[in-house]
Amino acid sequence: MSDTIKDATLEYAIRLGDDANVLGHRISEWVSRGPFLEEDIAYANVALDYIGRARMFYGYAAEIANDGRTEDDFAYMRDDRQYHNLLLMEMPKEDFAYSQVRQLFIDIYYSLLLPELVESKDDTLAAIAAKAIKETRYHLRRSRDWVLRLGDGTEESHRRTQRAVDSLWGYTHEMFEMDDIEQLVVDNGIGVDTTRLRDEWHRRVSEILTEATLSVPEDGWAVRGGRIGYHTENLGHLLTEMQFVHRSYPGCQW
Repeated sequence: MSDTIKDATLEYAIRLGDDANVLGHRISEWVSRGPFLEEDIAYANVALDYIGRARMFYGYAAEIANDGRTEDDFAYMRDDRQYHNLLLMEMPKEDFAYSQVRQLFIDIYYSLLLPELVESKDDTLAAIAAKAIKETRYHLRRSRDWVLRLGDGTEESHRRTQRAVDSLWGYTHEMFEMDDIEQLVVDNGIGVDTTRLRDEWHRRVSEILTEATLSVPEDGWAVRGGRIGYHTENLGHLLTEMQFVHRSYPGCQW
């Protein structure tokens, strides 16, 4: 593996880890705040799935870098501009409908991306994807059921769910855009060409939203920048909370 491809694979693994880490923390914010006990437990399990996924990607990044950094360094010792997660992952949890709509968008995205990543020439990335696919099937079943219940529920739940769809739609375009780094890993059979996933993602999302009596937004606006370190103010607040203990006691281990 040339140094150029190695560096691109390192960045690709970090990006996938950042996506999972930030989303996992966001989901964990619902623990003890769920609408009922079963959802509290479900949120905790989903959050742990994503944190576990982040650990695998960060662990592989540390292996590639081979410079003394560990998964904790990637998670806790970088500032917001050094994080390269999709902006959709860092949006605040807001109300229950907002979180479930965001989860639906992401679950359908992963249900398309992970089967492609399983075919990667990189055995480690393929293995991580194979494990994550099983989790994603459960996540998607849950988020789909909730969006259907909320969208086709009461007048209030419908209003809140439609507002969430409209508020989050512009952040979804970034999932299907690639820069030179991602194009390089795709060209070398390592990464996934996400541009090819857009149409099927849109079809599946539209089908569920329509069944839930919700309107599919027009593509009138789009926000991007997460992959190159340009984030909303939400990520800084998230990292302040997530990294507090580790930065207060550097090097401390359980």
